[in-house]
Amino acid sequence: MHEIQRGAGRKLLLVHGLGGSWQSWNTVIGALSAERAVIAIDLPGHGATSADRDSGTFVGLVNSVERYIRDKGLDGIDAVGSSMGARIVLELARRGCVGNVVALDPGGFWRGRERAFFRTTIGVSGRLLRAIRPLLPMLSRNAVSRTALLVQLSARPWALDPDVVATELATLSTTRTFDALVDDLSSRPEQTGPAADPTRRIVIGWGRHDRLCLPRQAERAQVAFPSAQLHWFEDSGHFPAWDQPEDTIAVILAATR
Repeated sequence: MHEIQRGAGRKLLLVHGLGGSWQSWNTVIGALSAERAVIAIDLPGHGATSADRDSGTFVGLVNSVERYIRDKGLDGIDAVGSSMGARIVLELARRGCVGNVVALDPGGFWRGRERAFFRTTIGVSGRLLRAIRPLLPMLSRNAVSRTALLVQLSARPWALDPDVVATELATLSTTRTFDALVDDLSSRPEQTGPAADPTRRIVIGWGRHDRLCLPRQAERAQVAFPSAQLHWFEDSGHFPAWDQPEDTIAVILAATR
């Protein structure tokens, strides 16, 4: 599994979301690595990590990360996840193989029409980005087109760093397991808890303006993980690390200290 390591101190694992890579953390990794030994991975089928046979499924990805933790001797490592990665770290917490956990806008707590909403909107987005892949660097530099592409994911897409946007969209458009994961994630039952070890800290962060994993799903996540603290990012969409990076850094460091 491809990884990058920065900083020194207590170890912290970062797990990106669907269609992302370790570079999804570019807005926060510098500040985090000033205080922690940060390990950011590319999930199988994403970035520079090759896909395994089961990398098009949520369970397959969780098993891969669990093996990675075991093989690297990282049992009990603090873990932060975003979107699908947040769903992964919550499952790792339930299995008892990680330490303190921060889950930022996790998927998996949708019900009824919300499930079809996720499948349709994110599926269409993936197909669109693949179709316009050569244009993504140019579109990312323009505030209007950047807003049109990311209005579902960011509270202020026009204000995002164009280079961050271009990198994220390019990675999403080339993720080989994207469609398979959309189908698998949207067909899975609602995620359950609680974590195996209630003495470990769990913080579930949610953007008030999340238009992909709707804010009402946050209450279900807290019911599933009753020991978790719920933190609202008041001015954020689906990715707090984009919209409120300083607050995201503070939440992560406080929760894993």
